[in-house]
Amino acid sequence: MPGLHRVRFKVNGREYELEVPGHERLLDTLRYRLGFVGVKEGCGRGECGSCIVLVNGEPRNSCLTLTARLNNAEVTTIEGIAPPGKLHAIQVAFIETGGVQCGFCTPGFIMMAKALLDRNPDPSDEEIREWFTSNICRCGSYNHYVEAVKKAVEYLRKGIVFFDEREVREKLHLKPLG
Repeated sequence: MPGLHRVRFKVNGREYELEVPGHERLLDTLRYRLGFVGVKEGCGRGECGSCIVLVNGEPRNSCLTLTARLNNAEVTTIEGIAPPGKLHAIQVAFIETGGVQCGFCTPGFIMMAKALLDRNPDPSDEEIREWFTSNICRCGSYNHYVEAVKKAVEYLRKGIVFFDEREVREKLHLKPLG
C-alpha cells in the first residue's frame, strides 16, 4: 500500500482523520501520532501480545495492523476501557491479585481479558489460559492473570464495572497521579 492514505476512525470513542503512509503500523499511529502510550511494542512480530488493542471489539496485534486499512474502524486501547478518573474492574482485579509486576505486558493481557469477558462473562480457567496463549509475560505472572480474570468476573457479576481511581490508589497505598 504505497503512498499516503486518508483514514477516518475512532480511538477510545474519539474520531480522528489522518493521512498516513501505507506502511504505518497502528502501534506507531497510536503511540507517536495520538499519544496512546499504553500500547507497548515488545517483539514487533505479533508474538508477544504487548501491543494488543481491540479493533471493532476484536483483539489485534497493533504491530501487525496497518493503520491505512482501518477506515471507519473503532479502536480501543487500555486508555479507553474506563472513563477518565475511573478504572475498569479488570484493571482493579489485576492490581489486587498481583497481576501487575513490571507492567510492560499488562496492557496486552488486560485488553485480551476484556475481549474474552465481552464474549463470555464466566470463562473457565482453561478458557482464560487459552485466550492468553498469544501473550507473553517475562515475569511469569500467568497464574496471577488467571486469578485476575476470575476476580473481575466477580466484580462484573455484582454489576461493578468501574472504580474511582483515586479511591483505589488510596486503598492500595499507591502514589497519586501527577
